[in-house]
Amino acid sequence: MFVFCTSCLGQNTPGLPKEKMRYETNDYEYTDVIGKRLFIQNSYPKGVEKYTDPNGKVWVIATFWTRISNETDNPLALKIDFPVDSFELPSSPGHYFKLFLPSDTMTREKEHLYNYGLPVLKSFLDKGLQKASSLKRTINPEESSAFYVVTLFNQGLEGIVRTELSLKGQNLIYKINGKEISCGKINLKKLKLKKALAKK
Repeated sequence: MFVFCTSCLGQNTPGLPKEKMRYETNDYEYTDVIGKRLFIQNSYPKGVEKYTDPNGKVWVIATFWTRISNETDNPLALKIDFPVDSFELPSSPGHYFKLFLPSDTMTREKEHLYNYGLPVLKSFLDKGLQKASSLKRTINPEESSAFYVVTLFNQGLEGIVRTELSLKGQNLIYKINGKEISCGKINLKKLKLKKALAKK
């Protein structure tokens, strides 16, 4: 049976009562030694659908995005690497997922679109299913940049899926429902967490 995250689709799911449309994700605000800020904004899921790989296996896709805004005085060198490995959700034994980073740039104009405006993923996943996924970007002072993260589950997941990118020092951590994945680094030093805002 195809069941995945129906309660986390929120306003994109017609007919769901408001109490069924609640889910949380975290936005983070960091400051450097002179008080200049770095923001990380994480999205809700969109575009939940099935994908059949070249071997005939059926997966379940959901698309997310993360936006980083750099208000510091220095360019931010961002490097993210997701391994080819599958990860198991601790809260849902038997449910495994992979993470992918399409090269397309997410923009604010796409936020209301299906799948956040990300083009058809089949050819991208067919070619990249057995490969590690990576992203490199430079975000200059007073600029922001957003990128897509595609989650691929081995089966439907009943319940809420939440994802978020955050920092531990200069290390990047991507989290899905409590599963933390160390996924890269930034060049800016001595950033301190000022605020973590849970959205519903």
